[in-house]
Amino acid sequence: MRKHYPASFKAEVVLELLKEEKTIAQISSEYGVHVTMLHRWKNTALENMSSLFEDEGKKNTAVLKKEHEKETSELYAKIGRLTTEVEWLKKKIWLQAELGRNVLPWLRPTVMNSQFLDRRSYLA
Repeated sequence: MRKHYPASFKAEVVLELLKEEKTIAQISSEYGVHVTMLHRWKNTALENMSSLFEDEGKKNTAVLKKEHEKETSELYAKIGRLTTEVEWLKKKIWLQAELGRNVLPWLRPTVMNSQFLDRRSYLA
């Protein structure tokens, strides 16, 4: 089972690491955390250090931009799925109509509805 450490504990350990008064092995044994985890925490802290000094408006803008991009990609994927589904349904209806099956009664070909008989105009 994995151990989950609170953020305050991680911050305390990383501060200890950044002071460089003790070796990583000493800190590891003192806090009971593996050396690899200490390196990860230190690297994460150093990578995100610059974000501490950024303007809050810029942070919010960046978050909103990421959310917008994610939502846009999801919507484009949905459009693609729905377009494929519509094309499949069009072909399915025509195949059923050509076989003389009454799939949808309101789409039954009549003399008055001559464009229904022209498959190319319907699929366009």
